Amino acid sequence: MRYLIGIDIGTSATKTVLFDERCHVVTSASQEYPLYQPQNGWAEQEPLDWYNAVLVTIRKVVKDSGVAPEDIKGIGLSGQMHGLVMLDEKNEVIRPSIIWCDQRTGKECEEITERVGRKRLIEITANPALTGFTASKILWVRNHEAENYRRCRHILLPKDYIRFRMTGEYATEVSDASGMQLLDIPHRCWSDEVLEKLEIDKALLPKVYESPEVTGTISKEFSEKTGLSVDTVVVGGAGDNAAAAVGTGIVFDGRAFTTIGTSGVVFAHTSEPRIDPQGRVHTFCCAVPGCWHVMGVTQAAGLSLRWFRDNLAEAYKDKAVRLGCDSYDLINQDVEKVPIGSRRLIYLPYLMGERTPHLNPNCRGVFFGLSAIHTKADMLRAVMEGVSYSLLDCFDILREMKVNVKEMMACGGGGKSRVWRQMLADMYGCEVKTIKAQEGPALGVAILAGVGAGIFPDVQTACKEFIEQDTWCQPDAAAHAYYEKGHALYQKLYQKLKDFQFSNYPFHIRRRR
Repeated sequence: MRYLIGIDIGTSATKTVLFDERCHVVTSASQEYPLYQPQNGWAEQEPLDWYNAVLVTIRKVVKDSGVAPEDIKGIGLSGQMHGLVMLDEKNEVIRPSIIWCDQRTGKECEEITERVGRKRLIEITANPALTGFTASKILWVRNHEAENYRRCRHILLPKDYIRFRMTGEYATEVSDASGMQLLDIPHRCWSDEVLEKLEIDKALLPKVYESPEVTGTISKEFSEKTGLSVDTVVVGGAGDNAAAAVGTGIVFDGRAFTTIGTSGVVFAHTSEPRIDPQGRVHTFCCAVPGCWHVMGVTQAAGLSLRWFRDNLAEAYKDKAVRLGCDSYDLINQDVEKVPIGSRRLIYLPYLMGERTPHLNPNCRGVFFGLSAIHTKADMLRAVMEGVSYSLLDCFDILREMKVNVKEMMACGGGGKSRVWRQMLADMYGCEVKTIKAQEGPALGVAILAGVGAGIFPDVQTACKEFIEQDTWCQPDAAAHAYYEKGHALYQKLYQKLKDFQFSNYPFHIRRRR
C-alpha cells in the first residue's frame, strides 16, 4: 500500500493527515501556536512555530501509523495565504511573518495603486490593492524597516517556508502566489511589469510551479528529524481555499462551494481567467493546471451568528451544557420553526465592514424592521438569512461574470446546518450538497501529491474517484421567489445607509461634574 501526507499550515494550528492511496484517513495530528498583535490592527506569527508544529505532527502520524517511511510517496502543502516570510543570506528568518489579516498597509496599497494604476493592476493581478495581500507588506517593510529590507535575500509564503525547510528549495505554486499581487494571473507567472513599477527585485521571489508538480524531495536533514524517506516527493500544493476546492471536488466548470466559517466564501472553478474589472471578487490561479477560480468573501458570516449567540442569546450555551449537546444544534432547531423572511426582519451582516461586493471597511451591521412581535429565534433566522444574502451578493457577481454554477457544495461550520444549507439552495436557485470527507485542504493537497508521485493520472480523475457526495438540499420555487424580493430590499438598505457612519463620533461622552 502506498501513502500520502497532506499538511495544512493554518492560522491557529497545523494539521497533518496521513492518507492511504484510496484517500482514506489513516491517522492525523495537529498542533496550535500563537498569533501576536504588537499594535492594534497588526497580526504576526513566528515561522519557527509553523516549522516546529510540522515536525511534531509528522513525527506523530509516522509513529502512530506504523507505516514504513519508504511507503509514503508524496507530501502536499496547504497554507494560510498572503503571509510575508523574509530570509537573509544565511536563510534565517529576519522578522516575524506579517500574516493575511494584518491591516497596517493602507498607505502602501495607495502607493501600489499610484505606481501601477488601478485598472492595470486589476488587469494583471486580477485584484485591486488590498491590505491583506503580500505586495503591500513588502512595501511596508521597505518603508518602515529599511535595514530588514536591505538584509532580505528571499521572500516566501508561509507554506513555502515549510517547503524550504523540508527540501532546501525556494519554490511556490500558482494558487498561493496569486495572492501576493505580484503574479500575472492570466499568464501564471511573475509580472515583470508590476515588479518593475514597485521596484521589487525578481531575484527575491521563488520559482513558480503548478500545484501538482514536484518541487523537490525530502532533504537528509529533514529526514533525520522526522523519519521520512529522502525519496518522498513534495509537490507545489495550494493556498488554503484552492486546496479545499480539490478536497471537495470543485475542479470542473459548473461547480462551486460555499464556506461558512468565521468569514464566508463563495468559490467557483473556471477554465478561463475571468476577471471582474471592478475588483469586487478575487480571481486566482487554481490548483488544477491551466484553470482558475473566482471567489467572493463575506467578512462576518459565522462570526455574525457567534456574536449574536454570545451577546444576546447566551441561554443557548447554558442549555447546551445541561443537555450535553452543541448550542448551534439548539439554535438550528428554533430557527427551523421560524417562517422564511423572519417575519419581515432583515439583518445586514457588516460587523467587520465588508469585502464583496462593497470593499467598504466602514459599513456596519443593522437589524431593520424590528418590532415587538420578534423573538430571539426570529432574530437568529434573520442573522442566517442576512449572511446568506451577503453570500448571494457574491454568487450574483459570479453569474454576472458568466461563471455559471450548476452544483454548489457547502462546507465550514455553517455548512453543517441543514436549515442554513436550505436557505442557500433557496436563494441560489440550485442544489446545495455536502461531501463525506471532512479533511478539506489536507485531502486536497494529498490528492495533488498523489498526482505528483504518479499514483493518480490527474487532479480531476482523482476527485471523480475519491470525493463522495453525502447530503443535498433542493431549492424551493416559492422560497426562491420570496428571497429574490428580500434580496432586493437587503441591497437597497445598504445603498441608503452607506453614507451614514459613526466613524466621526466618539464612543461615549463624558458627563460634566
